[in-house]
Amino acid sequence: MKIRGAIFDVDGTLLDSMGIWDTIGEDYLRSVGREPRENLNQVFKNMSLHQAARYYQTEYGVALSIAQITDGVNAMLEQYYRLEAPLKKGAAQLVERLFGAGVKLCIATATDRDLVEAALCRLGICSYFGEIFTCSQVGRGKDEPDIFNKALSFLGTEREETLVFDDALYAIRTAKNAGFPVAAVCDAHEPEQGKIRDLADIYLEELSQLGRIEQFLPT
Repeated sequence: MKIRGAIFDVDGTLLDSMGIWDTIGEDYLRSVGREPRENLNQVFKNMSLHQAARYYQTEYGVALSIAQITDGVNAMLEQYYRLEAPLKKGAAQLVERLFGAGVKLCIATATDRDLVEAALCRLGICSYFGEIFTCSQVGRGKDEPDIFNKALSFLGTEREETLVFDDALYAIRTAKNAGFPVAAVCDAHEPEQGKIRDLADIYLEELSQLGRIEQFLPT
């Protein structure tokens, strides 16, 4: 396997930011006068923001448009991404190494584009990525392969030479089923590390483990 393209997830992969998603669903509902009935971070785990907004409408009777709901959630998230969200250890070095080896890079994320751009530009790595694809833009969550296929088309690389970096079991499974090699990134918010190890072509406890990637880079 030689890697000529790479598709990166953001939250839990490049950014150590999954903690913000543990409470944002409940915090938003309370901000519009609804009391959450369940653990929403688990309900929303496999959803795009657009899908979550629809859930607020159908399950909680939130009488706002999807655009209004997503704008409200994004306003709550904006300060965190613009000012606080940190890179995971080794993320900058990994991205720089891939880019320097001529690997084409792009982003595939469930998070709003403006938030991703704000965080990655603040952290100095935005320019390495040719494009940012979001689940809302594509119209599908990562439980379906559409966003990975869209990113692949942009990169113009062969599927078997395009490495997907992700931390979530469901997204890793989708990418593998779609024929992509996967580098799984360990994150404390994903409990299924054993299953992820079994699925992934490369398993990274930390992004600083460049030695596990080097052998697959173009010579």
